[in-house]
Amino acid sequence: MTHYVLSVPDMSCSHCARRITEALQRIDEKDIQVLLEKKQVLVNTENLEGVLAALDDAGYTASVVA
Repeated sequence: MTHYVLSVPDMSCSHCARRITEALQRIDEKDIQVLLEKKQVLVNTENLEGVLAALDDAGYTASVVA
C-alpha cells in the first residue's frame, strides 16, 4: 500500500466529508481519513486512479499533494 495525501479544494462541510467517505467505501477503500479543515483526504491504497475516479464521480476534484 502507498500513502497518499489528496487535496480536495471543493470540500467545504461535513456533508462533503460524508459523501467523500461513502464514495471511497463503495470502491472498498477502508484505510482513509478525511480532514475537512485541511480539505484533504489521507488514503493508503494500491488503486490511486480508482480513488481519484470515485471522488470525481462524487463531484470532487482531487489531486495528489507533493
